[in-house]
Amino acid sequence: MHTIDLAYVGRGLHEELVAHIADQQDYYADEGVHVALRDGCSWDEERLRRGATIGLGRALLSRLTDSTPWVALQVNTTRPLFWFLARPGLTSLADLAGRRLAVHAPHTAPGCFTRIVLRRAGLDPDRDHTVVRPPGDYGMDLRRLHDGSIDAALVGSTMAPEAIAAEHGWQVLGWVGDHFRIPTVGLAVDPTYTDPDDPAVQAVLRAHRRALRVIHDEPDTTVRHMRTFLGRHTQDEVRAHYETFIAPYFTTDGQADPTVGADAITAVATELGVPATVTAADFYRTAATTP
Repeated sequence: MHTIDLAYVGRGLHEELVAHIADQQDYYADEGVHVALRDGCSWDEERLRRGATIGLGRALLSRLTDSTPWVALQVNTTRPLFWFLARPGLTSLADLAGRRLAVHAPHTAPGCFTRIVLRRAGLDPDRDHTVVRPPGDYGMDLRRLHDGSIDAALVGSTMAPEAIAAEHGWQVLGWVGDHFRIPTVGLAVDPTYTDPDDPAVQAVLRAHRRALRVIHDEPDTTVRHMRTFLGRHTQDEVRAHYETFIAPYFTTDGQADPTVGADAITAVATELGVPATVTAADFYRTAATTP
């Protein structure tokens, strides 16, 4: 049996759902590969690049800023699963001007995506009152929204934000995936250490394509797996989240849209203030995977 380390670099459905389904449905075993799912959230790039990674956003930032030769072999979605959750009285992203907004750091993938979205809404992330905090389960953000020490927070897929907003009388001001598209989460490797055609890599890709089909063809199965991540929510809330944000936007085959990829690389490079030294065709090599 082949073996491979596969690291996630964020927590929640956005990063983990496809790999979780492939693992729980025994697709990895069916494909003859033993996958060690690793928590790489705090790993440095040198450690991360010695295995495969789910985090395509972080891989792209690394390729643009330090020339680590990551290549993306599979894309799960082009709609980042992050939302702006706000206290009552705010109704649009423009209302965040001058407010206390909890966000990820600029050099992280979600932080970079957030800054792109804020700028498109006419805000200045360097001038407005952003509060940088590390990624996590966002529980502390909810506490700070409750006590009023922040006005809004960028939250990820460890929760269904629309259900949280309804419960507390808050607002979902926007979904990052509505404002910025980028081929994100899937599978990437650094060919310096891992051959994209390695049998273990190809086995993982096949298992993940099967998991993507489950997301589209087996709603009940997918919702059951989603509840592993969304334990604070009811069955109906999880299904509504699936129907709104997951089923319509996850790919069926792991392929990248080259136009979306090219636009995203340009936007990310501009936000980072670095040259766009890689093309979409060079970075998103999803069409090269074997059956």
